[in-house]
Amino acid sequence: MFRLAKTSQAVLTVAVTAYLTSAWGLPRTNAQVPAPAPVSFHHDIHPILQRKCQGCHQPAKQSGKLILTTFDSLMKGGEGGAVVEAGKPDESTLVEQITGNPPAMPKNAPPLSAGEVELFKRWIAEGAKDDTPPAAKDPIDQEHPPVYKAPPVISALAYSPDGNTLAVSGYREVLLHKPDGSGLVARLVGLSHRIESLAYSPDGKTLAAVGGAPARFGEVQLWDTEKNKLKHSEILGYDVFYGVSFSGDGKRLAFGAADKTARVVDAETAKQLVRIEQHDDWCFGAALSLDGKHVVTPGRDRHLKLMESATGSFVDNITSITPGVLGGPLYCVVRHPGRDEFLTGGDDGVPKQHQMLRTKGRQIGDDFNLLRNYEKLPGRITCVAFSKDGSKLVVGGLGGEGRVYQFEDGKRLATLGGHKGGIFAVAFHPNGTQVAMGGFDGQVRIFDAASGNLIKSFVPVPIQTEVAAAK
Repeated sequence: MFRLAKTSQAVLTVAVTAYLTSAWGLPRTNAQVPAPAPVSFHHDIHPILQRKCQGCHQPAKQSGKLILTTFDSLMKGGEGGAVVEAGKPDESTLVEQITGNPPAMPKNAPPLSAGEVELFKRWIAEGAKDDTPPAAKDPIDQEHPPVYKAPPVISALAYSPDGNTLAVSGYREVLLHKPDGSGLVARLVGLSHRIESLAYSPDGKTLAAVGGAPARFGEVQLWDTEKNKLKHSEILGYDVFYGVSFSGDGKRLAFGAADKTARVVDAETAKQLVRIEQHDDWCFGAALSLDGKHVVTPGRDRHLKLMESATGSFVDNITSITPGVLGGPLYCVVRHPGRDEFLTGGDDGVPKQHQMLRTKGRQIGDDFNLLRNYEKLPGRITCVAFSKDGSKLVVGGLGGEGRVYQFEDGKRLATLGGHKGGIFAVAFHPNGTQVAMGGFDGQVRIFDAASGNLIKSFVPVPIQTEVAAAK
């Protein structure tokens, strides 16, 4: 048998290896590994600050007089001086705060991951450079509120329990008006680009706002209504939040989210208590039962679901589970002030009244929890509300028409018209005599609840004219 000499074998092996390396692109064992790309403030650092730090360090709430919403504010530092020493991560207070044992920051929250900490260290070691694009720099804060050239869409309204204030959603802010629309009282500027829902606590001392920025973050804000100052802000998700409501005792909040979840949070601290994952599509809100033990959520998956609020455990589908029976996505839910009965609205344009708990076994084809179908409105229903005493309800939708109904018998009491586009927000004044509505055309309209007559219409934001802008 033919055999190669050992020397020839070695030469051949080297030759074949060299050929394969060059011809097939196989890596050489002594090839240099490319250096990692520099850490980007805009793409790497700022998103962490936004998710983990800006709840306590933003213009509306400057814990330690430190603001972490922009590069400039980060580098400015807080009441203790600079927190970043460019090129010196070991001498930077920021690194010290996030790497202690245990880490001091984020306060009362899980620490940053090892990978996130390493990003901060590398970014500082590389010179703590700013690569924020000019278009991404944020010019808005409490001292520099949004400037409007046209009225924004109104997505949320809420009267304070004493009836002295009407809260209205704006861009990046909540605007507080006198209840008759005669004047702007205060502007509460926060982080969320969209404010999707507003609710006052039962004692009126806290205003909750939920919203966010699509596909970026979901935020809950808690405002002190006596001082008009932000008490707490928590970014709890990666998409927008909807449909916030308080428990009867005011100790908890519940809301839905575009990430298919619902959340229950502490109404004093905004800390998440329960994350509920029972929907197959967007969840547009949440309402707690009278005793706070259950939470009801409507979804784009067409279901009205019932869960335990303490655990998030599934209890029941309140709506029918029979294929073809459901009328489309559900966009809103509100609990009756004195009963565990819920009003919903959705794609089919029919307001529906449901009882919370099933009292007999489910049968295929039944819709046992449905108590009443109200008359159909033009277009899908986007918003519903009860009067404080629960005797009346108001609904609005994309057809641009609102209606007031008697709760007990479903009789229509008034038709509320004049809207140029869809209605996205409704609210009853606590005295039950007036209804506020807002929507696509950016006008707040206040109606007499008994007659449907328009009392006042106004734009809730200051509009900058071209003449004023030129000065």
